[in-house]
Amino acid sequence: MGSAAAAGAGALLASAPGALAHSRPGRRPEVDVAIVGAGFAGLTAAIELHRQGKSVVVLEARDRVGGRALNHHLAGGRVSEAGATFVGPTQGHIIALAERFGVGRFPTYDVGDNVYYRDGMRTTYSDKTATGIVPPDPTIDADAAAIVTRIDRLSTKVPVHAPWKARHASKWDGQTLESWARENSSYRVNESFRRLVAVATRPIFGADPREISFLFTLFYIAASGDERHPGTFERNFSTRNGAQMWRFHGGSQLITQRMASRLGHGVVLGTPVRRIVQRQHYVTVESAHRDLRAKRVIVAVPPTLAGRIHYQPEMPTTRDQLTQRLPQGTLIKVACVYDTPFWREDGLNGTALSLNGPVNATFDDSPPGGKPGVIFGFVGGDAARGFMRLTAAERRAAVIRNFKAFFGAKAGKPREYFQTNWTHEAWTRGCPVAVPGPGVLVAYGQALRRPVGRIHWAGTETSTYWNGYMDGAVRSGERAAGEILREL
Repeated sequence: MGSAAAAGAGALLASAPGALAHSRPGRRPEVDVAIVGAGFAGLTAAIELHRQGKSVVVLEARDRVGGRALNHHLAGGRVSEAGATFVGPTQGHIIALAERFGVGRFPTYDVGDNVYYRDGMRTTYSDKTATGIVPPDPTIDADAAAIVTRIDRLSTKVPVHAPWKARHASKWDGQTLESWARENSSYRVNESFRRLVAVATRPIFGADPREISFLFTLFYIAASGDERHPGTFERNFSTRNGAQMWRFHGGSQLITQRMASRLGHGVVLGTPVRRIVQRQHYVTVESAHRDLRAKRVIVAVPPTLAGRIHYQPEMPTTRDQLTQRLPQGTLIKVACVYDTPFWREDGLNGTALSLNGPVNATFDDSPPGGKPGVIFGFVGGDAARGFMRLTAAERRAAVIRNFKAFFGAKAGKPREYFQTNWTHEAWTRGCPVAVPGPGVLVAYGQALRRPVGRIHWAGTETSTYWNGYMDGAVRSGERAAGEILREL
């Protein structure tokens, strides 16, 4: 879908299908709802509002839709995902949306053993004998199993709709995950265990344990479920019966592309929103190309980007301070493409956990049918910051060294290497989720979803369930649309 900005928003609105928008001579184009951001959250809200007969326009800064979902095209029309990839059980909202737009699922390859790598020693193990987050390492397995069990138990005490209301919210939000682990496990004296905890947080949050509020950690685990199933740490990390269980045919971005096609010219690309002005009876949304007048606005971008929009009148202090304290995670996705998924022949499923970076976790990302073979890895937190200081050649070499250590000599000769540094994406600023440090949720969390006048907030960071995932983004779009439908 090419950029529509050059045509001008007014021309697009005039030619929009159905009840997308309208304009009056001599006045700004008018719409019931203007939506900032064409990721899963913004497009979900737009689809729902349009279905209810409301006129909508989605303004997207990029020249594409999808937000943190981005397909990487391989030879032969196949795709790998440079961004959001997986879905799993209890993620019913994104699954239903995909089915609605004709995008099917297939199982992530999980036949065979996982790899655990530590200081030159490689161990293979099955999910049947160890969980994906607790590898068979006698120096750490008891500690890891105990801390995961305890964190799961504590997470049940955190209400997903308002974690700042938990009985011990102030105590938990006054600590980082690291400081809590130091006080409640062998974290301080067991170096291998400390390294394993970072291996878990870097792919999930794009952050190291010292950066993450412990209350947010508990909330994130509680949120990895639904209204009937409690969340667990294991569900976040595992392939089998976990958040990595399925992938989408054609890649996850295909869903958003089909959603945008349904909306037609109601999606305007290449149009960063610079200012939102609230009047008594309407809102003006201003961009470099054209101003738009709306009854309501949904801002469906990461909080750190929402905070860069100029608002008139200014945001309430609590909301403004919140957006200053919710940085995106530091995450880079790296991938190697091979003629075939040779690791499968060796009895491996492509999943690896490594205490030695820069890559700390990998997954099989091969297309259905297995050709070509694709392995991708996550480089997050401190590992990503060090990785970014290397030259392009050094980064490629470091990833291939990791893959050879995990999967053998055949991994040393990929036919293609690619990476996506989400911290360099101007309209994302990091991945996979905003990471609050200590004190943020208790002090400012109440402002996360609270509308400000005619402005409503969406995005996966505002979701109660599956915060940080595609399912959370879809849920947030549905919620924001529901708020507006009640108002209109």
